[in-house]
This record gives sequence, structure tokens and C-alpha cells, in this order.
Amino acid sequence: MKSKQRQTRRGVIGIESAIVLIAFVMVAAALSFVILNMGFSTTQKAKTTITSGLSEASSAMEITGGVVGSGNVTQNRLNYYAIPIKVAPGGESVNLEVENTAIRYYSKNIALESIYKGILPTGTYSNSTAAIAAAKTANMINQYPWTGSGMNQTSALVYFTTNKNNNKILDTGENAIVLVMFKNTDKPTSLDEIKTEIIVPTGSLLTVKRHVPSISDAIVDLG
Repeated sequence: MKSKQRQTRRGVIGIESAIVLIAFVMVAAALSFVILNMGFSTTQKAKTTITSGLSEASSAMEITGGVVGSGNVTQNRLNYYAIPIKVAPGGESVNLEVENTAIRYYSKNIALESIYKGILPTGTYSNSTAAIAAAKTANMINQYPWTGSGMNQTSALVYFTTNKNNNKILDTGENAIVLVMFKNTDKPTSLDEIKTEIIVPTGSLLTVKRHVPSISDAIVDLG
């Protein structure tokens, strides 16, 4: 009888140990799942944060060629200059409506925080003169920058040289020109430093800085 009781107690203790071991294994498995899940969640959040940071740090647009100005040889001043732009590789479309975009202009003696007047959304223009004429017809500017009286304020506009959708959004595969036009008293002269900042809803701003060379021709290469 005593031998049987000892065997029964050993059996009960063995079952209890097995139950405790199973409980430990189940708790460990649950904790491991929670830790792994938290790790995956943290990794995903870090990836999202890094992607967002890179998107904000990189520019949404890039310059596609040389910056060219229109020179007044007699007065040794620039009437306007044109900056060719497109969507940067891997970038998304850029909304260029006045409500979403700002353009600033700086020189050695001038700081203009808001000169953007809008975009010509329909069609394309082969040169800046035609685009300026269209902007005047649309009342975006009051006068041509090369006339004697000149414009009432320094202004900037955008027009397309390659246009797919006839809207105010610069898409991949489209090319546009940012045109900065000066009123008489703001026109830069030789050796002046001019800087344009194009601020769009996504990505960092696009900064274009140039030095004005000697204005000896009507077409001025700003590099």
C-alpha cells in the first residue's frame, strides 16, 4: 500500500510539473509574439519616417538646362530670365497653382518674398516672348518688361514647353519654364548676384543662384 501511495504521489507531481512547464512555454511563446510584433511595428514606423524625411529633404524639381536672360545692352541690365525645370527623377507631380507655390527673388540690394503670379496651363510656348504676351493678355502682368515704362512690379510666372494635360500640375515627362521679369528699378546689372527660390508643397525648395555677366548681347547666358 505504501509503495502504491508513493507511486501515486510521484505521478501527481509529474503531472503538475508538466502543467507548469506547459504554462511557461505558453507564456514565453506569447511574450515572444508580442516582442516580435512590436519589433515589426517599430521597423515599419522607422521606415515610414525615413521615407518621409528623404521626400522632404530632396527637391521635387530640378533644372533641365541653362538659365538664359534677356539683356538690354544700352542700359546694361536684364529685362527677365528663364529657368527650365522638370520633376526630379523618382519625384511626384508638383502642383504649381498660386495657392500652393511661392517664388522669391533676391539680389545684392533687393529681397522680394512673393513674386509668383501664376501658370499658363494650356498649350506650350516656343519662347519667353510669346509666353509674356499671353500673360499680359491674361492680365497676369500689366506691361512688357522691355518697354520704356516697364512693369509695375517684379513678377514671376510659369509656362510649359512640353505639356501633356493642360492643367496647373507639372507631371513627369513635362517641361516648364520659370520666368522672372523685372520692373525698371529692380533690373539687375552686370556683376550682380541674383537668386530665385521656388517653394512647392512637397520636397525642399529649389534654389537657383547666378551671377550676371557683362551684358553685351540681347541673349545673356547665365549658366
